[in-house]
Amino acid sequence: MASHVSSIEAACYQDRKRYLWLLSIFVPALMNAGLLLYLIWHDVFLLWAPVAFNYIVMPLVDFFAGEDRSNPPASAIAALEEDRYYRYITYAVVPVLWISYVFGAWFVSRHELPWYGQLAVILTTGGAGGFCINVGHELGHKQAGFERWLAKIILAPTAYGHFTIEHNRGHHLDVATPGDSASARMGEGLWQFALREVPGAVARSWRLERERLQGASQPVWSLHNEILQPLLMTLLFYVLLVTWLGWRVLPFLVLSALWANFQLTCANYVEHYGLLRRKLDDGSYERCQPYHSWNSNHMFSNWALFHLQRHSDHHAYPGRRYQSLRHFDELPTLPNGYFGMFTLAYFPPLWFRAMDPLLLQAVHRDPTRINFQPEKHATLMRKYGLKLSS
Repeated sequence: MASHVSSIEAACYQDRKRYLWLLSIFVPALMNAGLLLYLIWHDVFLLWAPVAFNYIVMPLVDFFAGEDRSNPPASAIAALEEDRYYRYITYAVVPVLWISYVFGAWFVSRHELPWYGQLAVILTTGGAGGFCINVGHELGHKQAGFERWLAKIILAPTAYGHFTIEHNRGHHLDVATPGDSASARMGEGLWQFALREVPGAVARSWRLERERLQGASQPVWSLHNEILQPLLMTLLFYVLLVTWLGWRVLPFLVLSALWANFQLTCANYVEHYGLLRRKLDDGSYERCQPYHSWNSNHMFSNWALFHLQRHSDHHAYPGRRYQSLRHFDELPTLPNGYFGMFTLAYFPPLWFRAMDPLLLQAVHRDPTRINFQPEKHATLMRKYGLKLSS
């Protein structure tokens, strides 16, 4: 009887967000809006429109639109996963973002702009690069060779091709533990975290890929190396743009890539801040559970980011496609979408004031479930009156 009911549920289920996922193409495409507005009205301040959209409009829309906590029934998930419509959306955004990067490079090389105009184009093109990494995250978790190659291609403009290795084989294994360079600790500000996370990602990805290749008896310095593959794409892309547009475009490409990569750093920072998996008697850590990630169901930014903010279910089931990710009750929950949280994280005292109480609430004031910044451990225990149970 139960299976009969489940089959009826699956047959009747309709994804109300089916066409809203097109926003995951439309919003990244808006990163070109400032450049287009400038070409029409020649006002430098219009170049800042996409930045204002990301950091003012999106958080406000998330705040007023609220959350979407709806889930597909379990019986419908298999059909959702097989529906190729959702895959085609991720495929379609790849050329959109490549065009954004090329358009930004062409624009800045062909227009004399004041420094604040150049900064706006760097931030908007780097913002498009941040969306590149998000798409690379979605595609890089999939088993199909075509999608994994698309992940390398979309990561190439930002020179962050090592991401899928570091993320899939490093972060997902070590998440919410003190040894994970991509999991922020309580009392660790964003800028301090970046100094640990960025070099840590490069070092861990290279170590993991070296170990894989040595285990397969293949040379590390070869085209078998999945870090070097996208890196060669990056170098070719930059060489072609410099040949076409001149040397003045190179600093723009580097700075845009750095800002794009910093968007990933911001995402890593907010996704696991202060959360800790318990260590078991054998020295290993408990299996990653949904409550080891901060979750956000804010509608608009989730539609723009392929459900990246339903991060709890993603870590519990890394291979699950974005349209199937679920909400769980009683999870550590962010008060806004990622762009609103990024803005807060830029100011560590404000971040600590807002997020430390939410962290304590999420872990029920249990210090054994908190990943502390080591030098602030004792201070934070005293500040919040935390005690270890006897």
